[in-house]
Amino acid sequence: MNRLVAPSFSTGQPICKAGIDLALHDLAGKLAGRSAAVPWQRQGRDRLTLSWTLNPGTLDEVEGLVEQGWQRGYRHYNVKVAPDPQFDLELCRLVKRLVPDGFLWADANGGYDEAAALEVAPKLADAGVPVLEQPLPPNRLRGYQRLKQQGALPIIMDEGVVSCVELEEFIHLRLLDGIAMKPARCGGLTEARKQIERVLDAGLMFLGSGLTDPDVSLAASLLLYGAYDLRYPAALNGPQFLQHSVLTQPVTAAHGELVIPTGPGLGVSVDEGKIPLLLVPDV
Repeated sequence: MNRLVAPSFSTGQPICKAGIDLALHDLAGKLAGRSAAVPWQRQGRDRLTLSWTLNPGTLDEVEGLVEQGWQRGYRHYNVKVAPDPQFDLELCRLVKRLVPDGFLWADANGGYDEAAALEVAPKLADAGVPVLEQPLPPNRLRGYQRLKQQGALPIIMDEGVVSCVELEEFIHLRLLDGIAMKPARCGGLTEARKQIERVLDAGLMFLGSGLTDPDVSLAASLLLYGAYDLRYPAALNGPQFLQHSVLTQPVTAAHGELVIPTGPGLGVSVDEGKIPLLLVPDV
């Protein structure tokens, strides 16, 4: 795939590549009668703790949104921040007051400029935020150097890490403390595993995230994060935002956790009869 659609500072059609990669992992596992994770030879965990995603427009919304997660058994929260440092600081302080023991993960999606990121990082740390994800656009490399030199918070990259090529450069230049992994962002499980192993070899962090993954993609992420013993609540918010499933046995969160599938392949089976119900008719 990479010969035909070559990566540059993009994986090159990453979601399409991920779909093929996941399908092949599932097929190979089902043909062998074992989980796709068995050849990785890693002893991981059998369930993952989840994080509830918060992206409020006003502070008045926060308590109700936190309560929605709490009622469904979630005890950890990831919040969308940027570009307003003052709002973000008040948001994180409020969430921390509501769930003082929760892991509060701030994700800026590249929305700060360098000055704002340097200003807000130590204040977020004081508010109890343990990590700051993608504070700057991916190409602001000197800004990442300055944030690392500041040392207020561990800096996690997401959109900037396309492949192991970029990751190796960022590690060598000391631009990050870890990555937020999304198999769909980097073309599937094959590349995602390489990136996680490189990060762990360097003694850095990896967080588990996703692209509001439905069904099969969610199962693949669970296998990956479970096998590699993810230590932090995973921001896999498919169960939070998606109501329908094409699986014979849907993957369902209980008490803020998801069980790692153990069956052949990716551990799930598609009920093809459900697919037409989710198709959008031609208009």
